[in-house]
Amino acid sequence: MNITNPPKALIVMFGLASITVLMALGKIEQSAGTGLIGSIVGYGIGNGIRGTTETPPIIGRKPK
Repeated sequence: MNITNPPKALIVMFGLASITVLMALGKIEQSAGTGLIGSIVGYGIGNGIRGTTETPPIIGRKPK
């Protein structure tokens, strides 16, 4: 496994860490945080296609 899109990976990791910290501190409710985490994970797992241009996913296969 290789990280093929570092900027997208950074956005996802920062978002997950931020929401997790806010949930741990009690600043947002667990139900709201869980929904946000689901949205962030969905963004990260997305197929990498935007319009007519294809963007690489976060994690790709190892080169042979």
